[in-house]
Order: sequence, then structure tokens, then C-alpha cells
Amino acid sequence: MPTFDIGPGLGVVIMMNNYFHDMATGLLVGSGFALHAILRIQTSMNTPQATLFFLKTNSHMKKLFKFALWWVILGGVPRTIFYTSFEWANAADKLQVPALAVKHVMMFAAVVWGIYAWRRMQKRVELLKESLPAEMRAELKKS
Repeated sequence: MPTFDIGPGLGVVIMMNNYFHDMATGLLVGSGFALHAILRIQTSMNTPQATLFFLKTNSHMKKLFKFALWWVILGGVPRTIFYTSFEWANAADKLQVPALAVKHVMMFAAVVWGIYAWRRMQKRVELLKESLPAEMRAELKKS
């Protein structure tokens, strides 16, 4: 991979992109865990009101998930382009290449797991929507 001469301005932009890229990965994982916890509460309560709450929360969390996923994908482009010049060179200077490799493997696994978990949960969402009484389903469509 080619290396680039990175000035201070570009360096700040790349660094901020990388931080936001890491945060987006964290949002994917965090939103998945939060929604899973809410789903467990809904399951234990097993009431139409709890189901409606979960479904409304899921609707909002889906937007957060999609935003974070797109940031991971789009933010990954400049991160990949400047990887050898920015992250790799910095890590190699500090003898932290193994730590950097472990971080990226963990983050990749977290994103893949997050996508899988979200897709699986959305199948459950469809079943829960069908289980709601008609008036609650209509309320769900309003919001």
C-alpha cells in the first residue's frame, strides 16, 4: 500500500474520522446490547404494552444502527486509504502492531456479530408486531 505525506490539517481530519469510526462500531455493539436487554424485559413481562414499548424503541434504534453501520462503511474508506501512513506507522514506531491487529480483528468481529444479531432480532420484531392487538398495531404505525 502506498504511503502519503500527511500534513497537520489532514492528520487531524484522519484522526477524527478514525475516532468516529471506532465510536460508530461501539454504537453498533452498544445499541444491540441495549435492545437485547429491552427484548429480554419484554419477554419476561409478556404483555402487549411491553411489546409495544419494545417495538417503538426498536424503530428508533434501527435508525441509530443504520447510521452507525453506514459510518463504519463510509468512514472505513479513508481509514483504509491512509492506514499505512497514519495508523500503521504510528503503531510500528511504538511497537504496538500486535495491539493494533487485535483491535481491528475485535472490531471487525463486533461489526459482523452486530449485523447478524440485528438481522436475527428483526425477524423476532416481525413476529411481535403480528402478536399485538389491532389497535396497538395501528398505534405502532402512527409513530
